[in-house]
Amino acid sequence: MFLENVKMALGSLRANKLRSFLTMLGIIIGIGSVISIVSIGDSIRKMFSDLYKNYGVTQAAIMINPSMDWNDLRESDEFTLDDFNNFKRIFGSRLDYADNTPYESIDVKVGRNRLKVGLSGVEYNFTDFQPLKILNGRAFSEKDVSERKPVVMISENTALKLFGTENATGKHFRADFHGEVQDFSVIAVYRKDLSPIEKLLMGSQDKNGEAFVPWTILTGPADTFSMIRYYGKKNFTVEEMNSLNTDIKNYFSRVKNRKPEDWYISSVQDEMKQVDGVMGGLSAAIGGIAAISLLVGGIGIMNIMLVTVTERTREIGIRKALGASREDILVQFLTESALLSALGGLIGVILASALVHLGAMAFNLTVVVKPGIVIIAVVFSAIVGVFFGIYPANKAAKEDPIVALRYE
Repeated sequence: MFLENVKMALGSLRANKLRSFLTMLGIIIGIGSVISIVSIGDSIRKMFSDLYKNYGVTQAAIMINPSMDWNDLRESDEFTLDDFNNFKRIFGSRLDYADNTPYESIDVKVGRNRLKVGLSGVEYNFTDFQPLKILNGRAFSEKDVSERKPVVMISENTALKLFGTENATGKHFRADFHGEVQDFSVIAVYRKDLSPIEKLLMGSQDKNGEAFVPWTILTGPADTFSMIRYYGKKNFTVEEMNSLNTDIKNYFSRVKNRKPEDWYISSVQDEMKQVDGVMGGLSAAIGGIAAISLLVGGIGIMNIMLVTVTERTREIGIRKALGASREDILVQFLTESALLSALGGLIGVILASALVHLGAMAFNLTVVVKPGIVIIAVVFSAIVGVFFGIYPANKAAKEDPIVALRYE
Protein backbone atom coordinates (compact mmCIF):
# COMPACT_ATOMS: atom_id res chain seq x y z
CA MET A 1 0.00 0.00 0.00
CA PHE A 2 2.84 2.37 0.87
CA LEU A 3 4.58 1.75 -2.47
CA GLU A 4 1.32 2.43 -4.31
CA ASN A 5 0.98 5.76 -2.49
CA VAL A 6 4.59 6.64 -3.41
CA LYS A 7 3.93 5.79 -7.09
CA MET A 8 0.78 7.89 -7.09
CA ALA A 9 2.63 10.78 -5.42
CA LEU A 10 5.46 10.61 -7.98
CA GLY A 11 2.90 10.52 -10.78
CA SER A 12 1.24 13.63 -9.41
CA LEU A 13 4.61 15.42 -9.15
CA ARG A 14 5.53 14.48 -12.72
CA ALA A 15 2.18 15.72 -13.98
CA ASN A 16 2.89 19.17 -12.54
CA LYS A 17 6.69 19.49 -12.83
CA LEU A 18 6.99 23.29 -12.75
CA ARG A 19 4.47 23.69 -9.95
CA SER A 20 6.15 20.97 -7.93
CA PHE A 21 9.59 22.56 -8.40
CA LEU A 22 8.37 26.01 -7.39
CA THR A 23 6.72 24.46 -4.33
CA MET A 24 9.97 22.71 -3.38
CA LEU A 25 12.02 25.90 -3.85
CA GLY A 26 11.44 27.13 -0.30
CA ILE A 27 12.55 23.78 1.12
CA ILE A 28 15.55 23.64 -1.25
CA ILE A 29 16.71 27.11 -0.16
CA GLY A 30 16.05 26.40 3.53
CA ILE A 31 17.78 23.03 3.69
CA GLY A 32 20.58 24.22 1.39
CA SER A 33 21.21 27.25 3.59
CA VAL A 34 21.25 25.24 6.81
CA ILE A 35 23.58 22.57 5.37
CA SER A 36 25.91 25.23 3.89
CA ILE A 37 26.14 27.26 7.10
CA VAL A 38 26.64 24.23 9.36
CA SER A 39 29.25 22.75 6.98
CA ILE A 40 31.11 26.05 6.65
CA GLY A 41 31.12 26.41 10.43
CA ASP A 42 32.42 22.85 10.91
CA SER A 43 35.05 23.37 8.19
CA ILE A 44 36.28 26.61 9.77
CA ARG A 45 36.39 24.95 13.21
CA LYS A 46 38.49 22.12 11.73
CA MET A 47 40.74 24.66 10.01
CA PHE A 48 41.40 26.44 13.31
CA SER A 49 41.87 23.10 15.06
CA ASP A 50 44.48 22.05 12.47
CA LEU A 51 46.13 25.47 12.70
CA TYR A 52 46.48 25.16 16.46
CA LYS A 53 47.73 21.59 16.14
CA ASN A 54 50.46 22.82 13.78
CA TYR A 55 51.66 25.25 16.44
CA GLY A 56 51.20 22.92 19.39
CA VAL A 57 47.96 22.13 21.21
CA THR A 58 49.82 22.13 24.55
CA GLN A 59 51.39 25.54 23.98
CA ALA A 60 50.90 28.16 26.69
CA ALA A 61 52.54 31.30 28.03
CA ILE A 62 52.59 32.93 31.47
CA MET A 63 52.84 36.66 32.17
CA ILE A 64 51.68 39.17 34.74
CA ASN A 65 47.95 39.78 34.40
CA PRO A 66 47.56 42.57 31.78
CA SER A 67 44.34 43.76 33.45
CA MET A 68 46.21 44.75 36.64
CA ASP A 69 46.46 48.41 37.56
CA TRP A 70 49.79 49.94 36.49
CA ASN A 71 50.35 51.20 40.03
CA ASP A 72 50.31 47.60 41.31
CA LEU A 73 53.12 46.45 39.01
CA ARG A 74 56.62 45.86 40.36
CA GLU A 75 60.02 45.50 38.76
CA SER A 76 60.29 42.07 40.37
CA ASP A 77 57.32 40.90 38.29
CA GLU A 78 59.70 40.60 35.33
CA PHE A 79 61.36 37.22 34.82
CA THR A 80 65.14 36.83 35.07
CA LEU A 81 67.37 34.13 33.61
CA ASP A 82 67.54 32.55 37.07
CA ASP A 83 63.72 32.46 37.17
CA PHE A 84 63.66 30.87 33.74
CA ASN A 85 66.32 28.25 34.53
CA ASN A 86 64.62 27.34 37.82
CA PHE A 87 61.30 27.07 35.99
CA LYS A 88 62.79 24.58 33.51
CA ARG A 89 64.46 22.63 36.30
CA ILE A 90 61.28 22.26 38.36
CA PHE A 91 58.81 21.63 35.53
CA GLY A 92 61.17 20.12 32.97
CA SER A 93 59.74 16.60 33.30
CA ARG A 94 56.32 17.91 32.26
CA LEU A 95 57.53 20.13 29.43
CA ASP A 96 58.63 19.49 25.87
CA TYR A 97 59.81 23.03 25.21
CA ALA A 98 60.31 26.46 26.82
CA ASP A 99 61.69 29.85 25.78
CA ASN A 100 61.27 33.52 26.65
CA THR A 101 60.03 34.66 23.16
CA PRO A 102 62.75 37.28 22.54
CA TYR A 103 62.44 39.31 19.34
CA GLU A 104 64.54 41.97 17.64
CA SER A 105 64.48 43.67 14.26
CA ILE A 106 67.74 44.39 12.43
CA ASP A 107 68.71 46.06 9.14
CA VAL A 108 70.67 43.73 6.88
CA LYS A 109 72.71 44.72 3.83
CA VAL A 110 74.14 42.19 1.39
CA GLY A 111 75.72 43.92 -1.60
CA ARG A 112 73.06 46.26 -2.93
CA ASN A 113 70.26 44.37 -1.21
CA ARG A 114 68.83 45.91 1.95
CA LEU A 115 66.20 44.25 4.11
CA LYS A 116 64.70 44.66 7.57
CA VAL A 117 64.77 41.22 9.19
CA GLY A 118 62.89 40.17 12.30
CA LEU A 119 64.89 37.83 14.53
CA SER A 120 62.93 35.45 16.76
CA GLY A 121 64.89 33.74 19.52
CA VAL A 122 64.12 30.04 19.97
CA GLU A 123 65.42 26.87 21.63
CA TYR A 124 67.36 24.22 19.71
CA ASN A 125 64.33 21.90 19.37
CA PHE A 126 61.95 24.62 18.18
CA THR A 127 61.51 23.03 14.75
CA ASP A 128 59.91 19.96 16.38
CA PHE A 129 56.87 22.07 17.25
CA GLN A 130 56.43 24.30 14.22
CA PRO A 131 55.25 23.64 10.63
CA LEU A 132 58.66 24.38 9.15
CA LYS A 133 60.24 22.57 6.24
CA ILE A 134 64.04 22.92 6.10
CA LEU A 135 64.90 23.29 2.41
CA ASN A 136 68.65 23.13 2.96
CA GLY A 137 71.01 23.19 5.92
CA ARG A 138 70.38 22.05 9.49
CA ALA A 139 68.38 22.98 12.57
CA PHE A 140 69.92 24.48 15.71
CA SER A 141 71.93 22.28 18.05
CA GLU A 142 72.12 22.47 21.85
CA LYS A 143 75.67 23.78 21.43
CA ASP A 144 74.44 26.68 19.25
CA VAL A 145 72.15 27.76 22.06
CA SER A 146 74.41 27.14 25.04
CA GLU A 147 77.42 28.86 23.41
CA ARG A 148 75.32 31.76 22.07
CA LYS A 149 76.51 31.24 18.51
CA PRO A 150 75.52 33.92 15.93
CA VAL A 151 73.92 31.40 13.61
CA VAL A 152 70.62 32.00 11.84
CA MET A 153 67.88 30.10 10.03
CA ILE A 154 66.26 32.34 7.39
CA SER A 155 63.03 31.98 5.47
CA GLU A 156 62.97 31.13 1.77
CA ASN A 157 61.67 34.60 0.95
CA THR A 158 64.44 36.25 2.99
CA ALA A 159 67.10 34.15 1.24
CA LEU A 160 65.80 35.18 -2.19
CA LYS A 161 65.72 38.87 -1.28
CA LEU A 162 69.19 38.96 0.30
CA PHE A 163 71.15 36.45 -1.77
CA GLY A 164 69.03 35.91 -4.87
CA THR A 165 68.78 32.17 -4.23
CA GLU A 166 67.06 29.88 -1.77
CA ASN A 167 70.25 27.84 -1.42
CA ALA A 168 71.83 30.33 1.00
CA THR A 169 73.21 27.89 3.58
CA GLY A 170 76.83 28.74 4.39
CA LYS A 171 76.48 32.39 3.41
CA HIS A 172 77.04 35.28 5.84
CA PHE A 173 75.68 38.75 6.45
CA ARG A 174 76.58 41.59 8.81
CA ALA A 175 74.24 43.82 10.79
CA ASP A 176 74.26 46.33 13.65
CA PHE A 177 73.40 44.23 16.67
CA HIS A 178 73.35 45.55 20.23
CA GLY A 179 75.55 48.49 19.24
CA GLU A 180 78.14 46.35 17.45
CA VAL A 181 78.59 44.96 13.95
CA GLN A 182 77.77 41.25 14.18
CA ASP A 183 78.54 38.63 11.55
CA PHE A 184 75.75 36.05 11.19
CA SER A 185 76.19 32.66 9.55
CA VAL A 186 73.22 31.13 7.70
CA ILE A 187 72.88 27.49 8.71
CA ALA A 188 69.50 26.76 7.11
CA VAL A 189 66.76 28.02 4.81
CA TYR A 190 63.20 27.06 5.70
CA ARG A 191 59.68 27.31 4.33
CA LYS A 192 56.43 27.58 6.26
CA ASP A 193 53.76 25.40 4.68
CA LEU A 194 50.64 27.51 5.22
CA SER A 195 47.21 27.32 3.62
CA PRO A 196 45.81 30.47 1.93
CA ILE A 197 43.53 31.03 4.94
CA GLU A 198 46.47 30.72 7.37
CA LYS A 199 48.44 33.25 5.31
CA LEU A 200 45.43 35.58 5.38
CA LEU A 201 45.03 35.25 9.16
CA MET A 202 48.74 35.72 9.84
CA GLY A 203 49.06 38.65 7.45
CA SER A 204 51.56 39.20 4.68
CA GLN A 205 55.21 38.90 5.64
CA ASP A 206 56.58 39.49 2.14
CA LYS A 207 57.72 43.06 2.85
CA ASN A 208 60.23 42.22 5.59
CA GLY A 209 62.46 39.24 6.20
CA GLU A 210 62.13 36.73 9.01
CA ALA A 211 64.66 34.50 10.71
CA PHE A 212 65.27 32.39 13.82
CA VAL A 213 68.32 32.63 16.07
CA PRO A 214 69.27 30.96 19.39
CA TRP A 215 67.31 32.74 22.10
CA THR A 216 70.49 33.18 24.16
CA ILE A 217 72.01 35.74 21.76
CA LEU A 218 68.93 37.97 22.18
CA THR A 219 68.90 37.63 25.97
CA GLY A 220 71.84 38.91 28.01
CA PRO A 221 72.74 37.58 31.50
CA ALA A 222 71.22 40.65 33.18
CA ASP A 223 68.19 40.99 30.90
CA THR A 224 64.63 40.58 32.14
CA PHE A 225 61.56 39.56 30.17
CA SER A 226 57.81 39.68 30.69
CA MET A 227 56.71 36.30 29.35
CA ILE A 228 57.71 32.63 29.37
CA ARG A 229 56.36 30.37 26.63
CA TYR A 230 56.20 26.62 27.15
CA TYR A 231 54.79 23.43 25.65
CA GLY A 232 53.41 20.69 27.86
CA LYS A 233 54.05 17.07 26.90
CA LYS A 234 52.47 16.18 23.55
CA ASN A 235 50.33 13.45 25.06
CA PHE A 236 48.90 15.70 27.80
CA THR A 237 45.13 15.70 28.18
CA VAL A 238 43.18 18.90 28.80
CA GLU A 239 43.05 18.04 32.52
CA GLU A 240 46.82 17.44 32.71
CA MET A 241 47.51 20.70 30.89
CA ASN A 242 45.18 22.60 33.23
CA SER A 243 46.95 21.04 36.21
CA LEU A 244 50.34 22.10 34.83
CA ASN A 245 49.13 25.67 34.28
CA THR A 246 47.76 25.84 37.82
CA ASP A 247 51.02 24.53 39.30
CA ILE A 248 53.05 27.06 37.31
CA LYS A 249 50.81 29.89 38.51
CA ASN A 250 51.17 28.77 42.10
CA TYR A 251 54.95 28.43 41.75
CA PHE A 252 55.48 31.97 40.45
CA SER A 253 53.01 33.29 43.03
CA ARG A 254 55.32 31.94 45.76
CA VAL A 255 58.54 33.07 44.06
CA LYS A 256 57.28 36.56 43.22
CA ASN A 257 55.11 37.03 46.32
CA ARG A 258 51.97 37.35 44.23
CA LYS A 259 48.45 35.90 44.24
CA PRO A 260 47.58 33.27 41.58
CA GLU A 261 45.02 35.65 40.07
CA ASP A 262 47.82 38.18 39.49
CA TRP A 263 49.12 35.93 36.74
CA TYR A 264 47.66 35.36 33.31
CA ILE A 265 48.19 32.18 31.29
CA SER A 266 47.33 32.23 27.62
CA SER A 267 46.91 28.69 26.31
CA VAL A 268 46.11 27.25 22.91
CA GLN A 269 43.48 24.97 24.45
CA ASP A 270 41.59 27.97 25.86
CA GLU A 271 41.78 29.74 22.50
CA MET A 272 40.47 26.63 20.75
CA LYS A 273 37.50 26.54 23.16
CA GLN A 274 36.75 30.20 22.49
CA VAL A 275 36.93 29.80 18.71
CA ASP A 276 34.80 26.66 18.85
CA GLY A 277 32.23 28.43 21.04
CA VAL A 278 32.07 31.48 18.78
CA MET A 279 31.79 29.43 15.58
CA GLY A 280 29.21 27.12 17.16
CA GLY A 281 27.13 30.10 18.27
CA LEU A 282 27.37 31.80 14.87
CA SER A 283 26.41 28.59 13.05
CA ALA A 284 23.42 28.09 15.33
CA ALA A 285 22.26 31.71 15.03
CA ILE A 286 22.64 32.00 11.25
CA GLY A 287 21.30 28.46 10.79
CA GLY A 288 18.23 29.44 12.80
CA ILE A 289 17.65 32.43 10.53
CA ALA A 290 18.07 30.24 7.46
CA ALA A 291 15.61 27.74 8.93
CA ILE A 292 12.88 30.37 8.50
CA SER A 293 13.01 29.40 4.82
CA LEU A 294 11.78 25.97 5.90
CA LEU A 295 8.74 27.58 7.49
CA VAL A 296 8.06 29.53 4.31
CA GLY A 297 8.56 26.37 2.26
CA GLY A 298 6.19 24.45 4.55
CA ILE A 299 3.48 27.08 4.09
CA GLY A 300 4.02 26.81 0.33
CA ILE A 301 3.52 23.05 0.54
CA MET A 302 0.31 23.48 2.55
CA ASN A 303 -0.96 25.96 -0.01
CA ILE A 304 -0.23 23.76 -3.02
CA MET A 305 -1.66 20.68 -1.32
CA LEU A 306 -4.92 22.56 -0.66
CA VAL A 307 -5.04 23.39 -4.36
CA THR A 308 -4.28 19.75 -5.20
CA VAL A 309 -7.08 18.52 -2.95
CA THR A 310 -9.51 20.91 -4.65
CA GLU A 311 -8.37 19.82 -8.14
CA ARG A 312 -8.68 16.13 -7.28
CA THR A 313 -11.99 16.24 -5.41
CA ARG A 314 -13.68 14.06 -8.01
CA GLU A 315 -10.79 11.53 -7.83
CA ILE A 316 -11.23 11.41 -4.04
CA GLY A 317 -14.96 10.73 -4.49
CA ILE A 318 -14.26 7.90 -6.94
CA ARG A 319 -11.72 6.27 -4.60
CA LYS A 320 -14.11 6.48 -1.65
CA ALA A 321 -16.94 5.05 -3.77
CA LEU A 322 -14.68 2.12 -4.63
CA GLY A 323 -14.04 1.40 -0.95
CA ALA A 324 -11.06 3.57 0.03
CA SER A 325 -11.19 4.43 3.70
CA ARG A 326 -10.62 7.82 5.27
CA GLU A 327 -7.19 6.61 6.45
CA ASP A 328 -6.26 5.59 2.87
CA ILE A 329 -6.98 9.08 1.55
CA LEU A 330 -5.19 10.68 4.50
CA VAL A 331 -2.04 8.57 3.97
CA GLN A 332 -2.11 9.20 0.20
CA PHE A 333 -1.96 12.98 0.53
CA LEU A 334 0.44 12.91 3.48
CA THR A 335 2.78 10.72 1.42
CA GLU A 336 2.60 13.20 -1.44
CA SER A 337 3.39 16.23 0.76
CA ALA A 338 6.20 14.36 2.58
CA LEU A 339 7.72 13.20 -0.72
CA LEU A 340 7.50 16.69 -2.16
CA SER A 341 9.30 18.15 0.87
CA ALA A 342 11.88 15.33 1.12
CA LEU A 343 12.83 15.70 -2.56
CA GLY A 344 13.29 19.42 -1.98
CA GLY A 345 15.49 18.65 1.02
CA LEU A 346 17.57 16.17 -0.99
CA ILE A 347 18.11 18.65 -3.81
CA GLY A 348 19.06 21.31 -1.23
CA VAL A 349 21.62 18.97 0.35
CA ILE A 350 23.19 18.17 -3.04
CA LEU A 351 23.40 21.83 -4.08
CA ALA A 352 24.77 22.93 -0.69
CA SER A 353 27.42 20.19 -0.66
CA ALA A 354 28.51 21.13 -4.19
CA LEU A 355 28.80 24.84 -3.29
CA VAL A 356 30.71 24.13 -0.06
CA HIS A 357 33.15 21.84 -1.91
CA LEU A 358 33.72 24.45 -4.64
CA GLY A 359 34.40 27.13 -2.01
CA ALA A 360 36.76 24.83 -0.15
CA MET A 361 38.69 24.06 -3.35
CA ALA A 362 39.10 27.80 -3.98
CA PHE A 363 40.60 28.36 -0.50
CA ASN A 364 42.41 25.00 -0.22
CA LEU A 365 40.40 23.94 2.83
CA THR A 366 39.25 20.56 4.06
CA VAL A 367 35.46 20.26 3.78
CA VAL A 368 33.47 18.88 6.70
CA VAL A 369 29.97 17.71 5.71
CA LYS A 370 28.74 15.40 8.44
CA PRO A 371 26.54 12.50 7.19
CA GLY A 372 24.42 12.79 10.32
CA ILE A 373 23.53 16.41 9.46
CA VAL A 374 22.58 15.38 5.91
CA ILE A 375 20.30 12.59 7.16
CA ILE A 376 18.71 14.88 9.76
CA ALA A 377 18.13 17.56 7.12
CA VAL A 378 16.34 15.21 4.71
CA VAL A 379 14.27 13.60 7.48
CA PHE A 380 13.42 17.01 8.93
CA SER A 381 12.30 18.28 5.52
CA ALA A 382 10.01 15.24 5.21
CA ILE A 383 8.61 15.97 8.68
CA VAL A 384 7.96 19.58 7.60
CA GLY A 385 6.05 18.20 4.62
CA VAL A 386 3.98 15.90 6.84
CA PHE A 387 3.28 18.67 9.36
CA PHE A 388 2.12 21.17 6.79
CA GLY A 389 0.36 18.45 4.81
CA ILE A 390 -1.84 17.29 7.69
CA TYR A 391 -4.55 19.92 7.20
CA PRO A 392 -4.93 19.45 3.40
CA ALA A 393 -4.78 15.66 3.79
CA ASN A 394 -7.35 15.72 6.57
CA LYS A 395 -9.58 17.94 4.44
CA ALA A 396 -9.33 15.42 1.59
CA ALA A 397 -10.08 12.49 3.92
CA LYS A 398 -13.25 14.18 5.21
CA GLU A 399 -14.71 14.73 1.75
CA ASP A 400 -18.25 13.37 1.33
CA PRO A 401 -18.03 10.87 -1.57
CA ILE A 402 -21.43 11.91 -2.95
CA VAL A 403 -20.55 15.61 -2.95
CA ALA A 404 -17.10 14.82 -4.33
CA LEU A 405 -18.53 12.82 -7.25
CA ARG A 406 -20.76 15.77 -8.20
CA TYR A 407 -17.76 18.16 -8.19
CA GLU A 408 -16.85 19.50 -11.62
